[in-house]
Amino acid sequence: MEHIAETRGVDVLAAPERVAALLPPIRRRLLENLREPDSASGLARRLGIPRQKINYHLRELERTGFVELAEERQRRGCIERFVRVTARAFVVSHDFLEGLAADPANVEDQLSSAYLIANSARTIRDVALLRDRAANAGQKLATLSIETEAAFASPAEFRAFSEELAGQIARLATKYNKTGATARRFRLFAGVHPIITKSESQARSEEPIQKKESRRRRRSHGKR
Repeated sequence: MEHIAETRGVDVLAAPERVAALLPPIRRRLLENLREPDSASGLARRLGIPRQKINYHLRELERTGFVELAEERQRRGCIERFVRVTARAFVVSHDFLEGLAADPANVEDQLSSAYLIANSARTIRDVALLRDRAANAGQKLATLSIETEAAFASPAEFRAFSEELAGQIARLATKYNKTGATARRFRLFAGVHPIITKSESQARSEEPIQKKESRRRRRSHGKR
C-alpha cells in the first residue's frame, strides 16, 4: 500500500488497492463530507446512513490511507474517533494502467489532443514520483506552473500564436540549457486547449444524430 506521510493538496493514486478502495460510491461521498473532521456518528446523522455501515467504510478508507485520525473524544463512557481526509483532491496515476497507459512517445501528431492527454498523464506520474522522493529526502521539489487565457479570432491566429510560442520557448531553452555536473535538467511542458463553456447536456444536444443513436444502442446493450 502507498504510504501517506502527511495531509497534502493532491494525492496521486497508483496502487490498485487504493484505486479499488474508491470504487464504492458511498466512500467517495464520505470523503466529500470529511473536509472537516467528523465521526461515524456525526456522518450518520448528516447523511442518513446507518452508523455501522459508515464505520465499515471508514475503516477501509483509513486502512488504504484516504482518511486519518484527527482526534479522540470521550463521549458517554466511550471514545469517539474523529477522522479527516488526507488530501483535498485525488488523481489516478497512469502507472495504475501499466502497459495500457497513454505514452506521448507513441503519438505521432504532437498537435493532437491525444498527445496532450498522454503528456499530461506522464506529467502527473513524474511529478508524483519526484514529490515523494523529495519528501523522503526532506527537500522541496522545484516546480513551475503557468496558466493564462487567450482568445483567437481565427484558426490562422491560433497557428501563428502556436508558432510564436514554440519559437520563444526554443529560444529560452537554448539560452538556459546549461551543461556540467551541477546542472539539473527540467522538462517544460505547455498545453493549450479550449475552455469548457457548455454543460454536458448542452454538448450532447449538439451531437450528430448518428452519434446519439450509437450512444443509445450502447446503453440498451448494457442493460441486457
